[in-house]
Order: sequence, then structure tokens, then C-alpha cells
Amino acid sequence: MQDFNLALYGQERSSFIRLRTLILLRWAAIVGQLVALTVAQRMYHLQLELGLCYLAVGISVIGNLVAICVFPENKRLSEYENFLMVLFDLLQLAFLLYLTGGLHNPFALLLLGPVTISASVMSLRSTMIIGGTAVILVTLLAEFHLPLRTEQGFILRVPDVFLFGTWAAIIIAIVFMGIYTRRISSEVISMSDALSATQMALSREQKLTDLGGVVAAAAHEMGTPLATIKLTSSELIEELDDRPDLREDAALIREQADRCRDILRDMGRAGKSDTLLRQAPLSAVIQEAAEPHMGRGKAIHFEEGPGDGGGYQQPSILRKPEVIHGLRNLIQNAVDFACENVWVEAMWTDDVISVRILDDGRGYPPHLLGRIGDPFVRRRRSEVERRQRPEYEGMGLGLFIAKTLLERTGAELRFANGADPYQTLTTDKARSGAIVEVIWPRAKMDAHYAGNLGPVGLNQPIEI
Repeated sequence: MQDFNLALYGQERSSFIRLRTLILLRWAAIVGQLVALTVAQRMYHLQLELGLCYLAVGISVIGNLVAICVFPENKRLSEYENFLMVLFDLLQLAFLLYLTGGLHNPFALLLLGPVTISASVMSLRSTMIIGGTAVILVTLLAEFHLPLRTEQGFILRVPDVFLFGTWAAIIIAIVFMGIYTRRISSEVISMSDALSATQMALSREQKLTDLGGVVAAAAHEMGTPLATIKLTSSELIEELDDRPDLREDAALIREQADRCRDILRDMGRAGKSDTLLRQAPLSAVIQEAAEPHMGRGKAIHFEEGPGDGGGYQQPSILRKPEVIHGLRNLIQNAVDFACENVWVEAMWTDDVISVRILDDGRGYPPHLLGRIGDPFVRRRRSEVERRQRPEYEGMGLGLFIAKTLLERTGAELRFANGADPYQTLTTDKARSGAIVEVIWPRAKMDAHYAGNLGPVGLNQPIEI
């Protein structure tokens, strides 16, 4: 997961955009500019500096043609290249507005376009430069521009109060649209990356589970050929009494067949039906999830027991990869931040099955308690925390993966701090750190409920 994070943040956001996409957008802008100039001249007979206006549009045309001829169609822009493309479009549009009335031209609102693109796909630094440049250009266009003149020579202009309102509206829109677009695009990209990481984690856990099924299937399918080898070698031993050298070879074949049978029996203890690979007692699943963190210097205490009307015998639950990996992430988080002890409590009733993980650490940051489970949640760490865990980035991706995987199985998660006097999950003062409770409806997790396990069937032969 750490390698995934490094790869993720090593990517530039602008590398997601193809050059072809910006070229098509620029062609659309060029067509719109030519149409606006033609309508202004022929329909409304405005006096424009057509030579300079067509020069401004022609520069965009030349830039597009050069980009098409020099670069391949599938080229993806780097951060710097994307920045130059958007900055060029912003300056070209500002120059065209300078020639056609500045902020008296209603098309001045189009200056928001480059800012929105920058906020969507570029870094914060590039977005601030583009936004700052747009603010400066809007301010200059309010004062410096060539006036729009009618056929009779009258100057078209809006009253000063409306000019100020247009300037203020564009400035506010640049700031608001930049922040809004960047925030939304950042959350979408973060969620997409986090879900990809979740899928990677689930795929890995699924492969480990499938490996156990392959071993069980191999133990079953190889039993028949080994039995045939043993039977044939036994017959050869009886027929080769007069050939002691060949009789020893046949005995060796039978001995090795027995050895293979014993090895496969040990590997395939799950049996022919694989039922044990798909269900296990609640405590066994919890201990399997906690096993990688048992020897990390923190004591992990397991407690289980029935709730009201739950019955003394603990339930056998579905051994799903999502459950194991999700609980493992939650236990890892508790072990990482605990001082000395972590408690894992299992409880069941007739209606629910719950697992509660507690520690004696500092607990969750109170101001982030409502955001636990969101991906890539950052917070500033103290120097003590940096020394204790220099490799920890505090991004919240592990908790997001755990929450997402467990919720897929029908679980509901609750987060709290043991030191919070208003929480109701525990009254033990020693367990004053972070608390997370996972609650499943029993009908979704109990393996003995009808339809949860599905038909057992026969193992299919392994085809190589």
C-alpha cells in the first residue's frame, strides 16, 4: 500500500489529459470567435480592428496545426506543457477582448474557462498562477481596451456602475469557480484512487483465499492417479519375485506414491467440499485477521461472549476476504497507535454479530472524528509523532479500505474515543484510546443461515 501511495502522488494530475482534448476545445473556441467577429461586423456593422482580430485568431489556428503535426494523437501533457497551453489560451482571449471593448464586451465571461480547466487538472501552484493572471488581465481590461464603435462612430459602453459590477462579478467568479472546481475534482480523483487501492487490497486477499481452494482441489484430484500408481506397483512387486532388481524399483515407486498421498493429505485438510475455507468460528476469523500484528510489541487481548439472548455457542461466520482484510486494517491501526494493549471484543446475539477493537493510545483526533473513513485525510503531525512513526503519512487510506470492504459485507461501523465521556461503547477507563465497532446483521454473516454458503458441489478438475 505504501508503494501505491508513492506511485499515486508521483503522478501529475495534468498527465490525465490528452493533448487532443485541448486541441478540440481550442478548435471550438476558434470557431466561436470567428462566428462572433463575423456577426459583429456583418449584422451589427461594428467597427473592429479586423486585421488584429484575425491575427489573434490565426495565432490559435497556427498553434493547433503545429501541435497536430509535431505531437502524436495519444500524447498526454505534462504539468508544464498543460500550464503553457492554458496560459496561451488565456492571453489570446484577453488580447482579443482588448481589441473588442474589454469588459464592455459580454464575452469577457469566457475568461473563466482557462481558470476552470486549470483548477480541474493542474497543481495548486499552476492554478494560482493562472487565476492570478486572469485577475490581473480582467483589471487591466476594465481600463485599457479599444472601444467598440458603431457604423456611425458612436462608442458602445456600459455605465460605470455596471462596469464595476462586471469586474467584481468576474473576479468573484474566478475565485469561486477555481476553488469549487478544484475541490470537487480533487475529491473525485481521491475517491477514484482510494477505490482502486481498495480493489487491489481485496484482489490480494482473494488470491490468498483461492490458493487454499486450489490446494484442497489438488489434494482431491490427485488422489485417484496416486491410487492407480500404488495399485499397479503392488501388482508389479508380486510378479517380479524372480527379478529382485526390478522388484526394488517397483517397491520404491509404491513408497513414493504413499509419500505423495501423505503430503497431499496434509496440504488438503480443508477437504473435498472446501466448506472450511468458506466458514470458520468468529474467534478463528478474528485471530486470523490479527495474526500478522501479534508480534509487534503490543499485547492483543481477545474477548468473546454472547450478548442478551445470543446463546453460549459462538456463531460460525462466512470467511470472506473483505472481512479478514477489513478487520486486519482496523487491528493494524490500533496496534500502530496503542501504548501497550489492544483489545478485540466479539459479541453475538440472535440479531447481530459485532466486533469491537479498542486500544490504550491517544485516540482519534477529535476534529477528524466525523471524517474517519474518508480517503486521504491529512493532518499536521507533531515532532513526537514524526519520531515515533517517520514512515506514517496519516492519509486515512487504510481506514477507508477497511470501512469500504466491511460495508460491502453489510456491516455498520462506529468510531469513538474511549476518553470521550459521552461515548457508550465502553466504560473501562484503561481502554481510553480509539474505539471502532463493526456490527453485522446476523442473517448476513452467520454461515448457518439458509443461502449464505450456497451449494457445496464437487471440485472441478484443475486444467494445466
